Parts: sequence; structure tokens; C-alpha cells
Amino acid sequence: MTVESLVFIISRLVFGAGATFLAIILWSRTRDTAWMFIVVGTIFRYGQIMYDTFSMFGIVRANIVIIPDYLGIDAVLENLPYVFFIVAFIIMIRRTFRKW
Repeated sequence: MTVESLVFIISRLVFGAGATFLAIILWSRTRDTAWMFIVVGTIFRYGQIMYDTFSMFGIVRANIVIIPDYLGIDAVLENLPYVFFIVAFIIMIRRTFRKW
């Protein structure tokens, strides 16, 4: 493992942990639906970072399959945060256009 890749892994873990920690603090303070989806998306994104790190070091298997021949955990963890972000943005857009 090169120093470059180690710095990349550590920076992802540190900044992801910071974002997740702040998202959890926000979660305890807000009851806004759109913000809740942003927080959940951030938590799932950090879950993906942790899974990638654990699979890189051999702690977990790297090819966990959810639906054989179609869907693996990598695809789910990569795309699920964006699904939550999309839902949050749709909620905010609907609120904005309702005010017009």
C-alpha cells in the first residue's frame, strides 16, 4: 500500500466521520423531513466508506451479493445515499414551488 492510498483512505475516514457526526447532531435538533433524508444519506455514505475500507483490509468480504448475478452490496452502498439526497431535494423543490 502506497503512502498516497493510505492518505486517501485516512482522509475519507476522517472527513466522512466528521460529516456523519455533524449530521447526527443535526438529526437530533431538526424534525424537517428533507433534512432527515440528507442526514440518512450522509450516514449511508459513511457506511460505504467503512465497507470499502474494511474490504480493502480484508476484514469483510469484498463481494457480498444481495441478488445473485444482479446486485451486490457495492452497488447498493454506492447508490443508496443518492436516492436519499434525491428524495430530500424533491421535497425541498416541492416546498419552494408551493410558495410561488
